Amino acid sequence: MLSRRRFGLLVLLAVVVVEVLVAVTSAWVAVASRGRVVGSDEVPDGAPHTVIVLGSKVDDGQPGDYVRARLDVAVDLYRERRADRILVSGNDADDAGNEVRVMRAYLESAGIPPTAIVDDGLGLNTAATCERAADRFGIRSALIVTQNFHVGRAVMLCDAYGLDATGVIAPCGHCSIFSVLRNHLRESLGSRPRAVVDSLRAR
Repeated sequence: MLSRRRFGLLVLLAVVVVEVLVAVTSAWVAVASRGRVVGSDEVPDGAPHTVIVLGSKVDDGQPGDYVRARLDVAVDLYRERRADRILVSGNDADDAGNEVRVMRAYLESAGIPPTAIVDDGLGLNTAATCERAADRFGIRSALIVTQNFHVGRAVMLCDAYGLDATGVIAPCGHCSIFSVLRNHLRESLGSRPRAVVDSLRAR
């Protein structure tokens, strides 16, 4: 059996390794997306007119707080004539709540013409969304809309797949503090390290 001292050292080593991993991958994402993330009211003139909205949880045919905020940004961009095409990307399987169909319905109810909406029901994660946007839909530049904890990673991954993306931060005033903290933690410990590996493979 491990002595208490040795066990303590192993725990300390594990903590240090995790801290280094978090610091390195977070810095990597920050550098890769530097200067390419803006607020929803800061989209520059001359920005791409294609918007990619990343999917998230939907419930009983209604978008959850995160995806609703993203869709609202896309609606505003379209109404301001800063966008003419909106790609909604997510998991369109029935057991995932038909994310893309819910997203399309929300946009159409807000007055977005059906012909201006493109569906990608196989955007099962951010890497898949970026890869398919470039390869399947032929998009070379786009605004990609998501929350601040996620946006840098999205920009980095799209760049790795040959899509020049500008990240647009969707606010989430209705999101619970618990869910925000959970998502930040998940990004730091899992999503960013995995995204760095995915981006290196894509390149």
